[in-house]
Amino acid sequence: SRRMPCDAVIIGAGHNGLVAACYLARAGLKVCVVEKNDWVGGAAVSRSLYPGFTYSNCSYVSSLFRPEIMRDLELPKHGLQVIPYEGGAVFTEGGDYLGMHRDHDANRREFARHSRRDAEAYDRYARDVLRHCRFIRPMLMRTPPDPSSFRPRDLSELAWLGKQMFGLSEAAMYDMIRFWTMSISDYLDEYFESPVIKAYQAVASIIGTALGPMSPGTAYVLLHHAMGDVDGNVGAWGFARGGMGSITRALTASLRAAGGEVRTGQGVEKILVQGGRAVGVVLANGDEVRGKRVISNMDVKRTFLKHVDEAELPDDFVKRVKAFKIRGSSGKLNIALDSTPVFPALPEGAPNIRGDLHFTDSIEKMERGYDDWKNGRFSRDPFQDVMIPTMIDPTMTPPGKHFMSSFVQYAPPKIEGRDWTDADRDAFRDTCLNQIETYSPGFKDRVLHVEVRTPRELEAEVGLTEGNIFQGELTF
Repeated sequence: SRRMPCDAVIIGAGHNGLVAACYLARAGLKVCVVEKNDWVGGAAVSRSLYPGFTYSNCSYVSSLFRPEIMRDLELPKHGLQVIPYEGGAVFTEGGDYLGMHRDHDANRREFARHSRRDAEAYDRYARDVLRHCRFIRPMLMRTPPDPSSFRPRDLSELAWLGKQMFGLSEAAMYDMIRFWTMSISDYLDEYFESPVIKAYQAVASIIGTALGPMSPGTAYVLLHHAMGDVDGNVGAWGFARGGMGSITRALTASLRAAGGEVRTGQGVEKILVQGGRAVGVVLANGDEVRGKRVISNMDVKRTFLKHVDEAELPDDFVKRVKAFKIRGSSGKLNIALDSTPVFPALPEGAPNIRGDLHFTDSIEKMERGYDDWKNGRFSRDPFQDVMIPTMIDPTMTPPGKHFMSSFVQYAPPKIEGRDWTDADRDAFRDTCLNQIETYSPGFKDRVLHVEVRTPRELEAEVGLTEGNIFQGELTF
């Protein structure tokens, strides 16, 4: 059946697609979002997969979602509330821990417990990272210029970028270019000596990235995680109350309030092209939705290699899309717990349990986990970013019970060249649970249910090619 044309057809109701849809609808355009799943949200979803429990079953914390967007789209009015969490901890093999806090001076005191020298270096490190953030943050909300174009908009944007660069001293410019190309391991060696402090600081450079902490370019990845904010606190992270699906639910409500529509359970089979232009989409059920513009929330490979006829595209463009690197490196466990897990290394009542918990206490351990990934296996001693959002947001579980989220590196898209099997997935699950049990005796007895997501599940359900969470490598 042919439908009335829209001004814009948007493929995929993930948070990126919904943000684009909301802005276009608020500009007065007729917007239609088509989504293959029976629910909205893409990778920012809350799903109930065990009775009484809500899981944030893909993305699990909020920080990089720009406050300008939240304000423009009035998301708090549509029910969004982000609650900052408080620090975290890295557990060491020797039964100690490194505690992290939201307060810089509290961190400094904790660093001094492990190394007086590192406590002194922490001020310098925090200042230098913030300087890199300040340089790049204003660019997040700007349209990158096309350097080969002579359009006034591109020329003025190039001039603006040039002005930013030339506003730096020669030393600062050298420092910045070096930072963008070096490994996080080398960068941290310039400041710190304690292995556990370096391990904690390196985390933001490897999360979701198909690189190890010793790979060039990983220092730059740190910025993407350091420049988010919650309530104006730069670098702060928080939980969306009710799970990450609250973000995309609020976006959907904002879109509908602006007159846009979302159609779920309507996957796109192909993008219609006429005379070299996209004019609409053909859905899996054969229906067509026409649009003056087609906007894809799928990654570049999925969009152009799976849903557009190759004959419609320039050869050199297709070649570049095929060569574009999107490599999966992570998995996810969502765990329903019967009671609060106990970590003996933490003092009783320590606030650190309300943040992110790690069990990788050196960069060398992280790199060995990456060695397994390079050999086509999941890490035998993985890096896990473990959180218990229900310590702060009790709305996700029955009273006294908890939801635990574990983000795991490294999990390859293929196991030694072949597809993941259910047996591989179960072995991956057991490896992760056993590691947590080592630092929290009796943990496995508290487990009621586990949802395991390897790159296979992330690709099949959410459409993330190879399970890569960034839709492409975060290299400079």
